[in-house]
Amino acid sequence: MINIFAKPMGALMNLMYNAVSFLDSTYISSYAIAIILSTIILKLVLLPLTLKQTKSMKKMQDLSPKLQEVQKKYKNDPQTLQRKTMELYKESNANPMSGCLLLLIQFPILIAFFYVLRDPVQYMFHDQAAYDLINKSFLWIKDLGYASNATLESGVINGLEMGGFSLPLIGAAFPILAFISAFTTYYTSKMQQSSQIVANDQQKATQNTMTIMMPIMIFVFALQFPAGLALYWVISNIFQLVQQVLIFNKSKNVQEELK
Repeated sequence: MINIFAKPMGALMNLMYNAVSFLDSTYISSYAIAIILSTIILKLVLLPLTLKQTKSMKKMQDLSPKLQEVQKKYKNDPQTLQRKTMELYKESNANPMSGCLLLLIQFPILIAFFYVLRDPVQYMFHDQAAYDLINKSFLWIKDLGYASNATLESGVINGLEMGGFSLPLIGAAFPILAFISAFTTYYTSKMQQSSQIVANDQQKATQNTMTIMMPIMIFVFALQFPAGLALYWVISNIFQLVQQVLIFNKSKNVQEELK
């Protein structure tokens, strides 16, 4: 079943790798560039959906004062509150569930990336000897096939050396990419949180907890999975952040011109 997603992903990454193989260098390998380009291509394919989601987030943010007024006015009448809330959504053409479809589509992409990067020989190169010979570095990381906190058997640290000792969970190499993955996840979550409407303090507390817990989970996953997957996650988050900033700023400028 997983091959339905992993094989096309492997073919795309192999195509990108062959296209940029001449760019291979000591610090940024063609393998890393192929991961980055594949991520950008997939984000561009999903751009219409992500734009729709981001615009919906902006509408929800603009609608926040009115929704808070309705929640305050009808807090003791749940049925009327629900009806008035839906009326506001309809009038503003805003859909609080617009991001669900995008999440459902992104999940198999993430799983496909995981399987391809965990077993690139099967899905991408189809030759163990060829894979063993290629350069898999990215800046400070010596091999994107290893977890970002791994110490390679050759004695080369896949990251920055930490004084010759190993920390629990963190390992023997400083996991910079795992930290970046967690930070970009947190920042993305905070931007999304600013556009969401909460009905009460309990929902707000739950939302804040998820905003903190998600980056922690991503950090732990990034310590265990191939560093190439963390690289995909970081590039994907950066793409989304830039997109959100551009749309939110554009909308803000339009509103200022109308005043």
